[in-house]
Amino acid sequence: MSTEAGRAPLWPAGAATGVGSLPGTEPVEATRLVFDELPDLPHLPELPARGPGGTMIGRAGAILLDLPVDLQPAGWRLVPRPSLDLRRSRDLLERDLDALTEVAAGYSGPLKVAVAGPWTLAAEVELPRGHKALSDAGATRDLADGLAAGLAEHLGDIARRVPGARLVVQLDEPSLPVVLAGRVRTPSGFSVLPAVEEGLLGQRLRALAEATRALAGVAGVGVHCCAPGVPLAALRGAGMDFVGLDTALLTRAQDDAVGELVEAGVRIIAGLVATSGGFPKLSDVRRTVEPVTALWSRLGFRPEQLGEVVAVAPACGLAGFGTDDARAVLRHCRRAGRVLVDAPA
Repeated sequence: MSTEAGRAPLWPAGAATGVGSLPGTEPVEATRLVFDELPDLPHLPELPARGPGGTMIGRAGAILLDLPVDLQPAGWRLVPRPSLDLRRSRDLLERDLDALTEVAAGYSGPLKVAVAGPWTLAAEVELPRGHKALSDAGATRDLADGLAAGLAEHLGDIARRVPGARLVVQLDEPSLPVVLAGRVRTPSGFSVLPAVEEGLLGQRLRALAEATRALAGVAGVGVHCCAPGVPLAALRGAGMDFVGLDTALLTRAQDDAVGELVEAGVRIIAGLVATSGGFPKLSDVRRTVEPVTALWSRLGFRPEQLGEVVAVAPACGLAGFGTDDARAVLRHCRRAGRVLVDAPA
């Protein structure tokens, strides 16, 4: 594996990061937690405890350009004009950015910014008449275009607020496997929508990544998917700079696909600390990193490359944890990241 000539790495060797969500409702406190515990690869946190406007889909709705949404009993729906719920989402996002401006004053380095990706948005958001946006090819294209345009404004705002930041953009796509497999249910729940062709899925992601990567201040674009069956080959074909996944869900059958990602220069954000089933055991850092060190050994890559290619993260978001527990998880991730550099074998 080699780094493209003249291109700076996305993050320092041994870095740790978060996935996105954190507990609590105070953005300044959450942002300080991130910058305190994840100094090598901090991220803009999401705070779902504030309500639907603070969730992954609510934030994406606030970012979408010229595609207003409204909160319905079944979830977010595209509507003709901005609603009170959308104004609430935009207000929460503005508060988050104000907190980032305060906490990150003088910061220089990579800063990860997450937003729901176009396919997960299409699988979650409804059309005005109640069908999933995924059911309409034109709607999926409009969502991707609106996301690209809104993301350009969003990232430009962050770049002005934190001029020393190199933005690492994470497209959250937990729905990718079910979109590809044709397992997204209709709003009634009685049937499923047809599968999206892998070529179209990758094409849409590539177009969004290329448009975003061309923006000033953006260092790279990748996809995070914490569901089983991450389509690794499709993400490699889409030209992602990194892929984030839950390592506990990887199978031996995916070894070659992971190896092909690494050989193509794609970095990995490895979710190594479990976030489901209660508070994880954090005592043994070596045990935490064992899944990825064992994978690296099976692939035959040099141990000293491991800490350069792989960043450590929780398996998924931490919104369901208490603040102290979330801090402990992030601190453990940081120690695990250092192990991948100092003692990778």
